[in-house]
Amino acid sequence: MSEQFDDLPRTMFEKIWDRHRVLDREDGQTLLYVDRHLLHDGGATAFDVLRKRGVKPRAPDRTFATPDHYVATDSRTIAEIQDPRHREMVEKLARNTAEHGIRMFGLGDPNQGIIHVVGPETGLSQPGMLLVCGDSHTSTHGALGALAFGIGSTEVAHVLATQTLWQRKPKTMRITVDGTLGDGVTAKDVILAIIAQISAAGATGHVIEYAGSVIRGLSMEGRLTLCNMSIEAGGRAGMVAPDETTYAYIKGRPYAPADWDDAVARWKRLPSDPGATFDAEVTLDGSAIEPMVTWGNSPEDALPIGGSIPDPADAADEERREVMHRMLDYMGLTAGTRLDTLPVDRVFIGSCTNSRIEDMRAAADVARGRQVAAGVEAWVVPGSEPVKRQAEAEGLHEVFRAAGFAWREPGCSMCLGTNGDIAAPGVRVASTSNRNFMGRQGPGARTHLVSPAMAAAAAVTGHFTDVRKLLAGEA
Repeated sequence: MSEQFDDLPRTMFEKIWDRHRVLDREDGQTLLYVDRHLLHDGGATAFDVLRKRGVKPRAPDRTFATPDHYVATDSRTIAEIQDPRHREMVEKLARNTAEHGIRMFGLGDPNQGIIHVVGPETGLSQPGMLLVCGDSHTSTHGALGALAFGIGSTEVAHVLATQTLWQRKPKTMRITVDGTLGDGVTAKDVILAIIAQISAAGATGHVIEYAGSVIRGLSMEGRLTLCNMSIEAGGRAGMVAPDETTYAYIKGRPYAPADWDDAVARWKRLPSDPGATFDAEVTLDGSAIEPMVTWGNSPEDALPIGGSIPDPADAADEERREVMHRMLDYMGLTAGTRLDTLPVDRVFIGSCTNSRIEDMRAAADVARGRQVAAGVEAWVVPGSEPVKRQAEAEGLHEVFRAAGFAWREPGCSMCLGTNGDIAAPGVRVASTSNRNFMGRQGPGARTHLVSPAMAAAAAVTGHFTDVRKLLAGEA
């Protein structure tokens, strides 16, 4: 690895990129050294590629795995995974990691969970690292000041074999959110507001650095949510500069650095230098952000809860009008309908976006003393075994169960519907996940993205509701 030393101010991204650069190719590609390689059950087949080539993993001690995409969330046994193809993926990951001495947090392990929850909470994800995983939401780990991004299946095999990766250097974008968030407004609302402003392609080709008083005021859980959805804005990665919040979060975790004081000293040099230039700058007023709800089939199709379904006739061009007509038809919506009158059929609180203990607490605060509305099926799926244990130690599971929510086992669950956890066609879902694409939660399922508190509010009222009214006792 090499690092440039000059007098020019650099962004945090540039500092990490330079430190991990092994060599540059004439075609503009750079070979980067990878500090951490995370695997989940969807990447189990990468080992077959190595086996055919007669190659073994280059650095098994820098590779960590957990099954999450295909595991059942109503049980903890592999045998109860109904789809034999998915069961084989989980079994294959276990066999391959055992064969090569790779640490796997398998079913029954006290740290098993969604890979993007496991990484931060075990201390595997750290400031200054270059971290990759065969999953687009690897951007989550950038919340700790890491450069983290998803890679394809061929790249997974390449990293396993060499602990390096060829990449073309992206551009940089700084998104500054200043002001103060209002009551009931969360990091999920911030990122939905950002994507609604810049579009789902607004950060294409860029690594995003989030800055401003709102970002500095977020907890680590909130920052993880923010960075998780950077990919939904088209970004290659999302990052937040490490600070005292970061250090306090990492300290004492299983994989926290043994040379703690030296590590913190290194981390303090990571933030972007004063005067560092970004290829693009975006600003938002955090004080103006309200609880958000998506209405279409892209995270950019989001509005404050007090808004109404837009009219395709008001679209800027014919192409957008056609897209909006298709979305409204798929979603079963009519232009002009108020968002807070839309009934919900199912509620999903979970995913790598919103399944941490802070998310559980926010949802429980709304559910406490209330009942899930008649005809609504509501699930809470913690992101990991540690989150589940902590929530149960605080009695949150009892709050949810008393209110009529199902309390499930850790896993990706309804976020992507590859594990049997899906909604039926035409079912309207209030979901804390990251994508509302057509069919994402099952063929014909109608997904609306919201925060955990907003999802809980929809569950107990039977329709999308401004959670601020519930928290103020007005509804």
